[in-house]
Amino acid sequence: MITEIAHLTIDPANAEVFEQAVAQAATVLRAAKGAHSMALEKVIENPAHYRLRVEWETVDDHMIGFRQSEGFAQWRALAGPFFVKPPFVEHTQSIGRFF
Repeated sequence: MITEIAHLTIDPANAEVFEQAVAQAATVLRAAKGAHSMALEKVIENPAHYRLRVEWETVDDHMIGFRQSEGFAQWRALAGPFFVKPPFVEHTQSIGRFF
């Protein structure tokens, strides 16, 4: 299992509408092969910054299966208009939970 962490920057004046768009887009991600969970987090220190966390079975499920699908186009149509700069995306793998 891997976690996609997308660092998103939006105009804070659009926060409420952006959050609604991401909630609507959750159905698209839920249907994607290999997707296990999705969460949106707002950075407290900077209301323009969000983190989207999606747990995938594999990196390929995200980068090939989802990114090359109609679902990705739907996701970007919903959330993309709010981005003030391109998202920065990285993948992590949990090494351990220590408490």
